[in-house]
Amino acid sequence: MPITTCIFDAYGTLFDVGAAARNAAAEPGREAFARDWPQIANDWRLKQLQYTWLRAITGNHADFWDVTQDGLDWALEASGHSGDPELRERLLQLYWELEAYPEVPAMLSALKAGGMNTAILSNGSPAMLDGAVQSAGIGDVLDDVLSVESVGIFKPASVVYDLVESRFGCARNEVLFVSSNGWDAGCAAGYGFTTAWVNRGGDPVDRLPAKPDHFLEDLTGIPGLAGV
Repeated sequence: MPITTCIFDAYGTLFDVGAAARNAAAEPGREAFARDWPQIANDWRLKQLQYTWLRAITGNHADFWDVTQDGLDWALEASGHSGDPELRERLLQLYWELEAYPEVPAMLSALKAGGMNTAILSNGSPAMLDGAVQSAGIGDVLDDVLSVESVGIFKPASVVYDLVESRFGCARNEVLFVSSNGWDAGCAAGYGFTTAWVNRGGDPVDRLPAKPDHFLEDLTGIPGLAGV
C-alpha cells in the first residue's frame, strides 16, 4: 500500500540533541566545559536513553524531563562538572530550545505539499515537545505531536507505536517511520511500519530481530521515500 503518513522521532531526528551542550560551550567563561562538551553531550544522551529502557522494563515510568535531568546529572558527575549548578541550569534551559536540523523545515513542507499526514512520536513529554516544536518553528507542517505520556511507557513498547494507527486510522504498512535511533527504527520495522534510519554518525546496525528498511545520512531523502 502507498505511504500516507510520515511519523518522526523527535530528539536526534528532527532536533539536534547536541545543540544544548554545543551552544553552552560557546558562551563566554565556559572554557573548561568547552574542552569536555562533546563527551558530556554523548554521555547525556546515552544515559537518557538507557534510563528510558530501564524504566520501561521495570515499570517505573517517569516524565521524560525527569529522565533528561537524571542523564545530565550522571554526565556532569562523570566529567567532573557536577559542582557547577549554574552550568546545569543553563544546559537544561537550552534543551528546551533545541535547534532543528537544517533540512527539517523544507522536508516537512514537501511532505505536506504532497498530501502526507505528518507527526512526531516521541518519548518527550507534551510540554517539552511543544517547546521544541515552537522553538524550531515547525508547528504548521505537523498534524500532531504524539507523546508516550498518553500510554505511560517509553519506546519501543508496541503500545507507543499503536498511537499512530489510533490517531490517523491508517494501516501499519501505510506508515513511514523515521528515527535517528537504530534501535527505534529496527523495533518499528518489527512492529510493521516501513522505517528509515537516519544514521548521521555512521553507526553499525543494531543486532535486533528486525532491521530498518532504509538507511539515510540525513532527512533530505524522506519525501522521495514517501513517494511525493
